[in-house]
Amino acid sequence: MAKKKVSKESKKETKKTELGLEENIEGLLCYLLTWVSGIVFLLIEKKNNFVRFHAIQSIIVFLPLHILMMIPFIGWTLAFIIGPLTLILWIVLMIKAYQGEKFKIPIAGEIAENQLKK
Repeated sequence: MAKKKVSKESKKETKKTELGLEENIEGLLCYLLTWVSGIVFLLIEKKNNFVRFHAIQSIIVFLPLHILMMIPFIGWTLAFIIGPLTLILWIVLMIKAYQGEKFKIPIAGEIAENQLKK
């Protein structure tokens, strides 16, 4: 009798959240609408620290960037430089969250972890 090989994917446990979604999906959704979805998931998700981490990090990273780009003239000028970098960061954070990684942005990630400990 041939033994059936079990892939690493099937061994990996998927954790469900309060909404009934897998935590990596909900982590990705924390970044989907940048800081807005971060606030939504921070309010909804009370127990899952993976999702809460990504929600807090989304708020800490994208809200200041959004505010900065709204400043007349200076922000609009910086938006040409910061805009493409923000887009790349947004995509990377969504991919990392989907892969189940707790990818930390240098300052924002530390702040988010400290908020989880409270």
